[in-house]
Order: sequence, then structure tokens, then C-alpha cells
Amino acid sequence: MDILEKLFGSAAKVKIIKLFLFNPDDAFDVAQTAERSKVSIGVARKEISDLEKIGFLKPKTYTKEIKKQKNRTIVLSRKRVNGWTLDRKFPYVEDITSFLSNINPFKHKDIIDKISRAGKIKLLIIAGVFIKDPDSRIDLLVVGDELKNTQLDNIIKIIESEIGKEIRYAVFETKEFNYRLSMFDKLIRDLLDYPHEKIINKLGL
Repeated sequence: MDILEKLFGSAAKVKIIKLFLFNPDDAFDVAQTAERSKVSIGVARKEISDLEKIGFLKPKTYTKEIKKQKNRTIVLSRKRVNGWTLDRKFPYVEDITSFLSNINPFKHKDIIDKISRAGKIKLLIIAGVFIKDPDSRIDLLVVGDELKNTQLDNIIKIIESEIGKEIRYAVFETKEFNYRLSMFDKLIRDLLDYPHEKIINKLGL
């Protein structure tokens, strides 16, 4: 029970577990863990410490890409940092992966409510991670007008923090989408021709 209590002790911990569990080949430091999981640095540090103590995480030194702004230009540099990665030898990795993979943290209404804050949504399609189809090219298609792209990006990051994975998504203004659809755009055709769910459909597709 001690392991279970430490493993599922809070919503923040569950998000951090998902981050490492669903990205088993990657390493994250405290700052990246906090950013990706949408928790504070202090919370991320505490949860990582607990997960390392029970053997779920192990330390790993890796190369991190650093972005710095210099005279209106983004400069990229690389730095060796100390972080953590999933310890695949943890005895319950497969069980926890199966358990969390089968729990969808979002109902259709939740996704609609969040995405609708970013503009006048005309079409919202989910696929991929949302319907457990790993072969889909994208997970989310958003079509609308007066879209607030910065706000939409932030909403996507919040959804990613709940799911534990980066979301592959595409965003189009209605006019551009209709044009691409008429030209048999490959990305759009691939999405529409394979498993997906239209949870907002004001375009009559």
C-alpha cells in the first residue's frame, strides 16, 4: 500500500507518472517536468523524489536544448543536465501502463468546452490518442474563425499535461480548410478516410 499511496497520491503525481510512462525513451529535468505537467517546480521536485524512492524513476544525464532570445532572435544551445527517466525494471510498469492507457481523462464535452474558448469553432475532430488509434496521422483537427492561436496553444498544452503525451494537431481557418478539402489535401483526406470522431460539425461533413 505504501507504493500505491506514493504512486497515486495526487493529481499532480498522476500527470507526472503519465509523462514518464508514455515517453519511456525520454528524460526530463525538474523544469521540463513542471512545464509539461503544468505543475509548480516545487511540486514537480517533490513528486519526482517520491517516484525515484520507489524505483519508478531513475536518474539520467542527458543533453537538453536551451532556447534564449538575443536581439529578437531565438538562439538554440545544448547543455548536459541531470534529469530522470522511467525505470523499466519497476515491477508494475506494464500494469500501470495498461491501467492508465484505458482511462480517458476527457469526455467530448470537456474537449469542446476547452477548445471553444479559442474562437468560433466550426469543426472539431478527434482521432489518434483520443480514440486509441496509434496509426492516425494527427490526434486533433480544429477548424474555425477568429481563432486565438496563442490561447489555443495553451489549451493544447493543458490537454497534453492531462494525457501525458504531445498531441499532433492541425488548425485551419474555415476558408482555408474548405479550400484544402476541395483540393483533396492529403492530411485532411487521411484524417477523414480513417477512424475519427466529429465532436463539432457545423460544416455538414
